[in-house]
Amino acid sequence: MAGSRSMLKFWKPGSDAPAISEERELNTETIGSTAVFNPYIALSIEKQRQKLPVFKHRNNILYLVENFQTVIIVGETGCGKTTQIPQYLLEAGWAAEGRVVGVTQPRRVAAVSVASRVAEERGARLGHEVGYTIRFDDCSDPQATRIKFLTDGMLVREMMADPLLKKYSVLMLDEAHERTLCTDIAIGLLKKIQKKRRDLRLIVASATLDAKKFHQFFNLNESGDPTKDTCGILTVEGRTFPVDIFYTVSPVPDYVKATVETVMKIHETEDNGDVLVFLTGQDEVEKVVLLLKDQARSLSRQGMKKHLRVLPMYSGLPYAEQMKVFERVPATVRKVVVATNIAETSITINGIVFVIDCAFVKLRAYNPSTAIESLVVTPISKASASQRAGRAGRNRPGKCFRLYTEEDFEKLPSSTVPEMQRTNLAPVILQLKALGIDNVLRFSFLSPPPAQTMVQALELLYALGGLDNYGRLTDPMGIRMAEFPLSPMFAKMLLESGNFGCSKEIVTIAAMMQIQNIFVVPPNQKKAAAREHRKFAVAEGDHLTMLNVYEAYMKHQKSSQWCQQHYLNYKGLQRAATVREQLRRLMSKFKVPWTSSEGDPDVILRCIVSGFFSNAARIHHSGSYRTLRDDRELHIHPTSVLYGEKPPKWVVFNEVVQTSKYFMRDVTAVESSWLVELAPHFYKQAKHGSLGSKRSRVL
Repeated sequence: MAGSRSMLKFWKPGSDAPAISEERELNTETIGSTAVFNPYIALSIEKQRQKLPVFKHRNNILYLVENFQTVIIVGETGCGKTTQIPQYLLEAGWAAEGRVVGVTQPRRVAAVSVASRVAEERGARLGHEVGYTIRFDDCSDPQATRIKFLTDGMLVREMMADPLLKKYSVLMLDEAHERTLCTDIAIGLLKKIQKKRRDLRLIVASATLDAKKFHQFFNLNESGDPTKDTCGILTVEGRTFPVDIFYTVSPVPDYVKATVETVMKIHETEDNGDVLVFLTGQDEVEKVVLLLKDQARSLSRQGMKKHLRVLPMYSGLPYAEQMKVFERVPATVRKVVVATNIAETSITINGIVFVIDCAFVKLRAYNPSTAIESLVVTPISKASASQRAGRAGRNRPGKCFRLYTEEDFEKLPSSTVPEMQRTNLAPVILQLKALGIDNVLRFSFLSPPPAQTMVQALELLYALGGLDNYGRLTDPMGIRMAEFPLSPMFAKMLLESGNFGCSKEIVTIAAMMQIQNIFVVPPNQKKAAAREHRKFAVAEGDHLTMLNVYEAYMKHQKSSQWCQQHYLNYKGLQRAATVREQLRRLMSKFKVPWTSSEGDPDVILRCIVSGFFSNAARIHHSGSYRTLRDDRELHIHPTSVLYGEKPPKWVVFNEVVQTSKYFMRDVTAVESSWLVELAPHFYKQAKHGSLGSKRSRVL
């Protein structure tokens, strides 16, 4: 490995172009000697707050909020906008007389961690003056909470109960540049609300943002007179240090291998400072963590004084493991955090001096012609590359090593395609209809979605029974489906479960499917873990296997020791129990009969089909599967209990992940006759006995 490491060459634009004879090694000019964390740690919290770059703009921000309906704040990462602006508004009286300052975040982990920090700064108990609301977890008090952090999805849900959001005086949409589905829906709805509520103030805040686009969208002044603008813009500089960018001299054939080489080269040649690595997903993160730990062990055997502490970071990681990345390490240890794009904007890890950027990200992408939504590895945008590099300059001058050439960087798109234009719109349309927006085509989208995607979504909702022949929400099915904080397919499955006589089992399955990585596979104990996991597996597939896991967990009194013995995610199972209870309450609100299948698997499987019939595939003579809608080739994911077993003829699945192939995740074996019986809008029995889709007729 040591020999191969010298093959990877970097150069810094602006220095001499790398000739063949003089390619630059990675150990370029050195920077400071010790990692600095919070330089103001000894100061009181009040003094720390005053040291943040946003503090000197406090009066400007309050003036703009007073005088404009919408204020766009472009603030670099680290300027303090997320934690400080809500407090400035509270201190200026915007939360008086029972009103609330709301702050939205695209990710749950950010909503919780920022709320905790602001509560700590105010010396308040979390959930009292400062609270948060995320899916399946409400830590706020309707009477006492004055600053409320919530995911943008939860804000959209609150609009269902209170369409004009009367309790909020100011709403701040944070990290708006991420352009998630819920952010874009919230933006369109808030523009509508602002026309009815002239007193509602909106702050759109972000690290990198196309401010002009937002200004044009929110400016309600149609006269052309700039003195009558309803939208103001302010830029706040961040507390960042210069970051030197290095590109590879030639394209990298394997960025996973190159990542390991680059980390080891930094460790051997650079001064103190922690390393942050960006990869696309959990599998890559775990692979690199394993390889780096092997390398670190061999270095310590060779007597290298400085040790490596390698830590993974991805959204499916148990909470306690996620928190390890924030821990301080001794001066003799270099921390290496191997992360997905969760570390791009949502969280800040102190002490990072070196960033390694693989140039790729895993995004959700929907193909309207195949009606398949999959997770796809795709090149990042220039905006994302800039965000990643910026992570190296938070505490002192840093370095970013890009595992691609400068020429390839120039070819990257300037920004990521908004999720609205690359996702299945069925949940969006269901929510908009529930909010009384009948003509979804006329809705004020910041970035309008493709027409074909809209048609597919309407078709699916009609087949699920959520919309009638005129595209209106059905009563009660459509109205109830919209109230569930789940996809329309899961909502339909839950609402039908009483009719099938298996609501107790279905609510467990739905809760378990919301948790990532119930099965834990430690890298050095793969065989032992697989042996334990097989004890829960059933021939019908993943859904019933998850039911088995949960029922065994309950039978063993929710024991963490039992989970450890069987390589199960204890925190994940605890969360599944909480989610299950919330879903059960919603079902009892809708008077869904509370019944059990009494051990009959068929009724459970039929109920799953009633929700997931559109995600059906059949075995092909080649050994792979083909979708019923358009004959797209699919494979069973290696994490499925059906992988490597005798393949069932017909299956339904929850989602598709694209890596080397299209893989189905969460797969269950079904009967073809159930598809025709339970989804007559969608399938018909062909004359020769095979199954056909009503849309494509011949398959």
